[in-house]
Amino acid sequence: EIIHLLTDQNPVQVVVDAIINSGPREDSTRVGGAGVVRRQAVDMSPFRRVNYALYLIATGAREASFRNLKTMAECLAEELINA
Repeated sequence: EIIHLLTDQNPVQVVVDAIINSGPREDSTRVGGAGVVRRQAVDMSPFRRVNYALYLIATGAREASFRNLKTMAECLAEELINA
């Protein structure tokens, strides 16, 4: 309801767009052996992108609502709109 009141858009579409925009496309992994470790850029799978995007949105909303007068729902709606 908060998203619809603020944007006059379909809230489900706002959530889908936020997940698409906030999912990272690349990640880094550790490559090497015998004590030599390098960071190698790798592509992320679509499932991991969605999971990581949800994690980033939830973490951002939780940190924004910490020691704040805004409720968690208001901060989550703001994160989704701004993503």
